[in-house]
Amino acid sequence: MADDKGKAVSWLPTAKVTVASILLALVVGALLIVVSDRKVVEAAGYFFDYPWDFFVFAGEAIWDSYRALAVGAAGSWNAVTQTLERAAPLICAGLGVSLAFRAGMFNIGAQGQLIVGAICAGYIGFTYDLPIVVHLLVAATAGIAGAAVWGGIAGLLKAQTGAHEVITTIMLNYVAVSLLLYLLTKDAFQREGSNNPRSEAAADTALFPEIFGFHAGVLVAFAVAFAVWWLLERSTLGFEMRAVGANADAARTAGMSVPKVYTLTMLVAGALAGLAAVQQILGHQDSLTANVAGAIGFDAITVALLGRATPLGTVLAGLLFGALASGGIQMQAGVGTPVSLTQVLQALIVLFVAAPALVRAVLRMRDTGGGATVMAKGWGS
Repeated sequence: MADDKGKAVSWLPTAKVTVASILLALVVGALLIVVSDRKVVEAAGYFFDYPWDFFVFAGEAIWDSYRALAVGAAGSWNAVTQTLERAAPLICAGLGVSLAFRAGMFNIGAQGQLIVGAICAGYIGFTYDLPIVVHLLVAATAGIAGAAVWGGIAGLLKAQTGAHEVITTIMLNYVAVSLLLYLLTKDAFQREGSNNPRSEAAADTALFPEIFGFHAGVLVAFAVAFAVWWLLERSTLGFEMRAVGANADAARTAGMSVPKVYTLTMLVAGALAGLAAVQQILGHQDSLTANVAGAIGFDAITVALLGRATPLGTVLAGLLFGALASGGIQMQAGVGTPVSLTQVLQALIVLFVAAPALVRAVLRMRDTGGGATVMAKGWGS
């Protein structure tokens, strides 16, 4: 009990900096809204004659944009379900990146792992005719296993040859994209009667059932987050991952197999990215296309960074990014604010989180010396 309380207290300074980073990002975003609003720009032309218009229009632009963002993210149950469904794959892929961080590895390959998982899950989903529950389980297992193998390749290369996972995962991303584009030219994958590089959508029997307006994969994402917490904090393998991440040489001296930890970590990280792919293919019933993964694999890195490589932090960061994605659509549709502003907000949040000294200096916060990020170990390992 005392140990858990100590952990909570040690993370408190980090939580404060993270919240402050989000607030600073919103402030900078407000400035961008002001300078991009037509009425505000026009009012700036006669600012010295009648400054009140400038401030009124600026306030209205900021209020309308952020109100639309909040409404689009959580203003109705439909908005909440959209946020949850957008957040679920980010949480799963972010957990994979976070897990690698905790083991001292920097997994840039979530995008490629997600693509391979989508290929495997999609192929089973639209090719085979299986009973309703069996079809979902087989397709999901194929997607998770395929992505796990893809991630395991990078882990095995690091374990056996010392190849840096940043290089191998980046290169495997390109291989995965090329593999997808190649397969989409084949009859087994291309949609019948179409010349476009697009597959059939997964059959209805392979889809996640809908619960309370969102697909059940959302609940799976939260369950997996708890499983990753248990793995890291309560299992022997999790202890070995954290030990290797803290000091690989010391872990080796203590009798731990560092190559085994590297390989298993990337296998599990790949499996988590594969679960993100399953969320897309069997949750949204997406077809396989060149953009099937979107930017989820790369956004997962920012989610893991914002979440400080912890399961709870990753879940909260995934929900935040899911809310920004859902709310951004409403911002554009409702008040005409460019949807790209939400991407700028995401980038600003990560920028400020990655520069805690800057945040403390701007807000005059005291540096208590706590909450050092565990992810720094993954950059130079």
